Amino acid sequence: MLKAVIVDGSAIARGVLNTVLTEGGYEVVGLAHTSSKGFALAQKFYPHFICIAREQMEDGEQVVAQIRATFPKTLIFMLAGAIDAPIVQAAMASGVQGFIVKPFKADAVLKTIRNTVLAMIRKQQG
Repeated sequence: MLKAVIVDGSAIARGVLNTVLTEGGYEVVGLAHTSSKGFALAQKFYPHFICIAREQMEDGEQVVAQIRATFPKTLIFMLAGAIDAPIVQAAMASGVQGFIVKPFKADAVLKTIRNTVLAMIRKQQG
């Protein structure tokens, strides 16, 4: 079972995504409302992927760079209400592998995670 950490300033968003992931067969090992707490949870649990809200990525703490440096195999998914080309390009350049749009739709969230995980496995095998 793949382990996940969710980082979002909204308790409602954290709860909804927690439910979606848990019901989708993932183990949510930690929930945090700040990037620093999310990074601490990652250090404690070594998750396979981290879902982090755009606001937490842009809070000046360079959390994506920290995650990339410390956990190079951990997948990072950015959570956002709206995503456009400049946001996608900047996020991918910083090390984000996937994007999950709010409000969460369970099927879309699970498909995004599954497809990203499969793509990374194929890339590592090739």
